[in-house]
Amino acid sequence: MSTLLIRNGRVIDGTGAAPRAESVLVEGEKIVALGAEADARAAGRPNASVLDANGMTVMPGLIDGHCHLSFDEPNSNDELFNHRRHGLAAIAAAYNAKKLVRAGVTGILDPDSIFELSIDLRDAIDAGLCDGPRIRTGGYALWTSLGGTAGRLIPDHGIAGYGRVVSGRDEIVAETRRQIKMGADWIKIHVTGLVPRHPLGGEQKSWTLDELKAVCDTAHELGIPVQGHCRGAASVIDCVKAGVDLILHATYMDEHALELVIDKRVPVMPVFTFQANLADYGAAIGADATVREMFRLEISDNAAMLRRAYDAGVPLLCGSEAGFSITPYGDWHHREMEVFVRHLGLTPLQAIQCATQANAFAMRAVGKLGEIAPGRLADILVIDGDPSRDVSVLGQKERIRHVFIGGRAMDLSPLPPRRDPAGWRVVNYGARLGWDVAHGKAEVAHERIPDHEL
Repeated sequence: MSTLLIRNGRVIDGTGAAPRAESVLVEGEKIVALGAEADARAAGRPNASVLDANGMTVMPGLIDGHCHLSFDEPNSNDELFNHRRHGLAAIAAAYNAKKLVRAGVTGILDPDSIFELSIDLRDAIDAGLCDGPRIRTGGYALWTSLGGTAGRLIPDHGIAGYGRVVSGRDEIVAETRRQIKMGADWIKIHVTGLVPRHPLGGEQKSWTLDELKAVCDTAHELGIPVQGHCRGAASVIDCVKAGVDLILHATYMDEHALELVIDKRVPVMPVFTFQANLADYGAAIGADATVREMFRLEISDNAAMLRRAYDAGVPLLCGSEAGFSITPYGDWHHREMEVFVRHLGLTPLQAIQCATQANAFAMRAVGKLGEIAPGRLADILVIDGDPSRDVSVLGQKERIRHVFIGGRAMDLSPLPPRRDPAGWRVVNYGARLGWDVAHGKAEVAHERIPDHEL
């Protein structure tokens, strides 16, 4: 069994406690001792490796609770649904998994995946066939025929992209059981979705309480938890009543919804990174101003309510929505912590706890991951800087000096460059080219998205 002593480092243990200077002793895949005990035990092991972390921070590896590893950064749902192939998607996902490790990510929850390939990638990493973070994953997201966040691209039945449409209790139960048989760690329900031209606007609840209960009851009987994508009070209320174990987004709750979430202590994962990136940086990439404002408001309109949930003891988890062109792999896995500090008013140490100890829940490994403590798996990040003062340090990859997963040092050398496979991306012709634009008689018009389509 290999032995590693990490000494002279500033230890952030992931519990929210203040950093402290102490040694960390790793034997095999676990942390076995801290402080003076770690030094003493290491002294009796002359073959122990020693890592001098002087001036650096030693902390749990980041856990990204919402990372779409199979998507390969599409620019649109059309690209994701219609321009991906099974084998190439799996190969791309294995490549992208290495980007996560180089960003200090040692574990992810992939909520749903195209072709359910994250189940196979999880098993390949576990078997040592390729390197990557620990993975817990769902299969296909469950939709009703009313849809999810892809509007009319979602069919009335069957599979599209990362989701499967189910109708009626029998189909719901059968698909839930099938996913569990295939190896899903979680079942994901798209409880709300976009319905084009719906008079109420925004995402609408597309599941009944009885349908949600059918999923939860079936999954729970087989020991599998359920997560629900929810925007809007009605969806949150029904999810809590049905027994959903993790609520994604949970925006636009009312007082009754908040009361239920607090009473049941249902963990919430806002997944604000996508919105924050569009709001703060969308103009630089030509994103529509209306969309940028809509996503900015989703954060500002809901920050206070989510902070109330957190203050009342509701676990708040971090997820990046990595996998889209606006949230590429390896760049933004720290960003949710920045949002929690800036908009929810958490301290950096509280935000780090949301991305480490608390996020062990997403990995179904509470008490096993996410902490620097004896008995925990040695998923460890060593970084040049002090995230307890500024969590943005965690986004500076050049500062990440060492990453360990299960006590094994991961390769952080630069990845070879890649190109996109043929036919992988949607061709964009650009804005409308009218005669007047071509001849300099008018400026390019970027059409505003109608309110009823948002």
